[in-house]
Amino acid sequence: MTGPYSDEPRLALLTTPEVRETIAHLQLLEQLDPGGSGPAAGQLAAALARRLPAP
Repeated sequence: MTGPYSDEPRLALLTTPEVRETIAHLQLLEQLDPGGSGPAAGQLAAALARRLPAP
């Protein structure tokens, strides 16, 4: 890093509602493409879902 680093709190890259929407899209991709990217999308959706706070 070549500059000063701020100690201010950083915002999350995605909000919780955005993550939930992303998970839904990944699950749809999993269903639509079972032989290609679908399994990887499903695994990513599951990993993201495990990191969300309980509703």
